[in-house]
Parts: sequence; structure tokens; C-alpha cells
Amino acid sequence: MDRKDLQDLSKVRLKEATSLLNLGLCDGAYYLAGYAVECALKACIAKTTRRYDFPDKRKVDSSHSHNLRDLVRIAGLGEAHAERVANDPGFRKNWEVVEYWSEHSRYRRHRQEAARELLGAIGDKRYGVISWIKLQW
Repeated sequence: MDRKDLQDLSKVRLKEATSLLNLGLCDGAYYLAGYAVECALKACIAKTTRRYDFPDKRKVDSSHSHNLRDLVRIAGLGEAHAERVANDPGFRKNWEVVEYWSEHSRYRRHRQEAARELLGAIGDKRYGVISWIKLQW
């Protein structure tokens, strides 16, 4: 799997989540929406990988995380993220919604409002988390 695959997968997961939400299947919508962000951040990590370089084991191991805050750091986006959060209240609000997601959400039930809020925070064209990540990938 390469950066392009992860970018494409991020887009697919967001479309799947939106479709599930439209069908009233909120649990799956919530779960897959978070994976759209995870795949997008992993595309950013892949961008930092240089051809023919032997990868740092700690970076490789930590890249397999599902923790979105950790993935921002591993992708080298910590400063850019902190700056955007500090200077953009719309983005900060959306990030606060998104960072609550975890891969454990697959074991929980989610209200329609929660799934709709997460998808909105991710997909908002101006202040959304995916829009910001796409500037980095």
C-alpha cells in the first residue's frame, strides 16, 4: 500500500460513511468516518518515507496506531496542527469532535447526531479535518 492508495481509501471511507449515515446506519457511519481521517494521516506519513531509505523501526511501529493525535505527530504535522487549532476556531471545534474518535468505536452504539457531527467535522470544506490534511498529503 502506498500514499496514493491511502489517499484513495480515505476518500472511499468518507463516501461509505456518508452513505451509511444517509441510510440511518449511524454506528457504521461513525466508525468508518474516523478511518477516513486515519487513512488520510497515514498518507501524510507515507509522504515522509523516502525511496531506498531504511525506515526507523519506532516510526514504522508507531505508524500502525489508530490514535489520531499520535498520527498527526508521527506525520510531522504537530506544529502545523497546533498553529491551525490556535488560529482557527472553526477548525479547532471540528478537531475536538474528530479527536474523540477511536477504533474502539466499532464496539459502541452511536446516535445519529453524533455520526452527523463527526462527518460534518471531517468533511466541512472550509474548516474540516480532511480538507486540512489534504493540504499536507
